[in-house]
Amino acid sequence: MQLRRVVLTLSCVIVSAVPALAQSAAPHAETAAQKDARMAWWRDARFGMFIHWGLYSVPAGTWHGERVDGLGEWIMARAKIPVAEYAPLAKQFNPVQFDADAWVKTAKDAGMKYIIITSKHHDGFANFDSKVSQYDIVDATPYHRDAIKALASAAHKAGLRFGVYYSIMDWHHPDAQSTAFPDYNSRTFHSPNFQRYVETYMKPQLRELVTQYPEIDVLWFDGEWVSDWSDAQGQQLYDWLHTMRPSLIINNRVGHSRQGMGGMSANKDAPGDFGTPEQRVPPEGLPGVDWETCMTLNDTWGFQTFDDNWKDTKTLVRTLVDVASKGGNLLLNVGPTSQGVIPAQSVSRLREMGDWMRANGESVYGTTASPFGLPAWGRYTARPSTGKLYAHVFDWPKNKQIALTGVTAKPRSVYLLADKKPLAVEQGEGGWVVTLPTVRPSAIDAVLVVETGGTGAAR
Repeated sequence: MQLRRVVLTLSCVIVSAVPALAQSAAPHAETAAQKDARMAWWRDARFGMFIHWGLYSVPAGTWHGERVDGLGEWIMARAKIPVAEYAPLAKQFNPVQFDADAWVKTAKDAGMKYIIITSKHHDGFANFDSKVSQYDIVDATPYHRDAIKALASAAHKAGLRFGVYYSIMDWHHPDAQSTAFPDYNSRTFHSPNFQRYVETYMKPQLRELVTQYPEIDVLWFDGEWVSDWSDAQGQQLYDWLHTMRPSLIINNRVGHSRQGMGGMSANKDAPGDFGTPEQRVPPEGLPGVDWETCMTLNDTWGFQTFDDNWKDTKTLVRTLVDVASKGGNLLLNVGPTSQGVIPAQSVSRLREMGDWMRANGESVYGTTASPFGLPAWGRYTARPSTGKLYAHVFDWPKNKQIALTGVTAKPRSVYLLADKKPLAVEQGEGGWVVTLPTVRPSAIDAVLVVETGGTGAAR
């Protein structure tokens, strides 16, 4: 109850200090060329790290000695834990082993180009130094340090882009979802004070993030399905944020109706810069829009001690290539422990992905979707500006021959990306056929470079 009184007191102070926040923001207008320039780095990156980290890593999937089914970061809702019982977890959250440089090195060594971390998940706890509330890592925990600031600085120093996740839904704030207890995730409950939460708490925290952390390039929203939120409010928020930082890239969950179309809103006029299919890759991608698949390394986003269902490196690399071949990005998640350690199983898999990326990253970064669909032996990515088509061979043929599905004009050259040695190309019944070497350079994905000298391939 004391925490709630603090929140309400601070809310009243902010209402009087920032009345302009309640007003409509000016529309965010930009030309297609300006948007292309804003999105350029994100489109080239193709591969990023998602980090779900917060108080939920303390119970780590267990409450009162019982395992709680479902996602680790949802334990407050799944176990129906009242705010008064959940909030004291902050006193146990002391990530003394957190090393921002080590986290960034893990991402960079994996070949990732950007990092997105939870600044505030549905439980309402903030991983940054918020003046709006004391329910944050600096004021409420024995750690007393700003994790977002440290990670943003480390990412920037290492040349990686940086962004934060922020939940519109909030199970802790009394004006938002808490009064729906025990159904924190209600899609029908209406809070009479929800707009007060938006104007005096959510927006001020977002202002803090955008103005106090210059390294933030992406705002990744979630929890937008609550009944008191709408696409119109999402568009207003999108525009308002861009008045402070025009370069921001913001996902489609800033709006309300993102269901359907593999994570894209069924409403084409809904706000947001990119779609967010979760835990899956759309079969045909999402043609005509920017999109990013977010996916876990095991089953849960937040750390659970008992979740050992880890994806193998082959699956992870091929998923990344599949996403890139359809024109999307892959945001791959890690869930650190409450001590601030990324699980060893995550680190080892990311290191192995990095080994493959160091040899083959050219076929992923800055590429475009396949011009020839999904060949039976693997995937294509393309780099039209250089006239290169990349054939990702997942299934190495026993006869050592592979048909370049869809390529009609004879390539100028074909070679393995791993060693640059030219390969023989002949006309066959099914089109141009490449004779592969006996030794397979990668059991995961052997990449052929097909140089056409044109637009990546001729039709």
